[in-house]
Amino acid sequence: MKLTNVTLHRYDMDLVSPFKTHLGEVSKREGILVEVKVNQGISGWGEGVAFSTPFYTGETVQSSWDILTQQFLPFLREQSIEHPQDVARLLSGFQGNQMAKAAIETAVWDVYAKIMQKPLFNLIGGHKEKVEVGVVLGLQDDLQALLPQYKEAGYRRFKLKVEKGKERERLEVARTIVPPHLLMFDGNGAYNKDDFDHLKSLDDLGLMMMEQPFQAGDFYLHQQLQKQMKTPICLDESITSYHDAYQAIQLESCTVMNIKIGRVGGLTEAINIHNLCAEHNIPVWCGGMLETGISRAHNIALASLPNFTIPGDISASKRYWEKDVIIPEVELENGYVVLPREDGIGYHVDLDYISEITKDLFVIDL
Repeated sequence: MKLTNVTLHRYDMDLVSPFKTHLGEVSKREGILVEVKVNQGISGWGEGVAFSTPFYTGETVQSSWDILTQQFLPFLREQSIEHPQDVARLLSGFQGNQMAKAAIETAVWDVYAKIMQKPLFNLIGGHKEKVEVGVVLGLQDDLQALLPQYKEAGYRRFKLKVEKGKERERLEVARTIVPPHLLMFDGNGAYNKDDFDHLKSLDDLGLMMMEQPFQAGDFYLHQQLQKQMKTPICLDESITSYHDAYQAIQLESCTVMNIKIGRVGGLTEAINIHNLCAEHNIPVWCGGMLETGISRAHNIALASLPNFTIPGDISASKRYWEKDVIIPEVELENGYVVLPREDGIGYHVDLDYISEITKDLFVIDL
């Protein structure tokens, strides 16, 4: 396999409706689509899922664009790449910038699977025919209007964004519509050690899990809270690498883990974290990033691995977009997404639509 060319498409897409958390509101999604071409004339696609501002991690679309165009791609031009894992290994010498790393690495996984004439999910060891999916509701969403619709659509896990101090009110409304064992809330790091008693007071709700109540680096606080609660604690922002996952397990900071390909630097690292969690009986699920169908397709492949036993944030394309960049779009069938059987990510890329939404282009020959 010889990489011959990489094209970056910096895009803008309007969400169907704004998505609001306590960290901010997103109404327009900016991101980076990566196309890798090889000497066999085949293309693979990946996606940089950083946001426009650094509210989720320190990365932004601009920082990803800069590191890709000025550092990663010129560096890779001088390297030999025979397997997607080579990309992960080569870029490991650069600190941070996980989402930029994942953007190029996932594109190479897609093209490699096509060269091998295998669906990506099959290539990485997945054997499921379909994956269970869940849905996320932002602060702006009317639970009484939307939850019945999502329940009827078959979603199998319901995650709520909440405001600190108003969680019970929102969760109690949700519990009248969906059973608590399918319900969770995402703290997005809003809490601190002074909130222990408040968080413990929510234990009686019998939720599926509580996601990332404390800041990313607070492994100790998560450990202490988990010791005092029956509700499983799930880590999200805390896990940016295999080492973070290992540390969380050793410290017993969580009993569930959310794996995001972009947040951990690529599919290679995501698979390694999945395997580590499986060894320690920590169930995992696949998180989402308000991404296009290209990143969603990679998530679907990842979620086919056996220890992804909890429905992931892999909503239908129509949940976020009037039109997606893949054909066919991601659709639900009774709460599941069927694994595509075509080679690579299994979806065709709508090049005309990508050209329409692209606001900046970068091309480099390797």
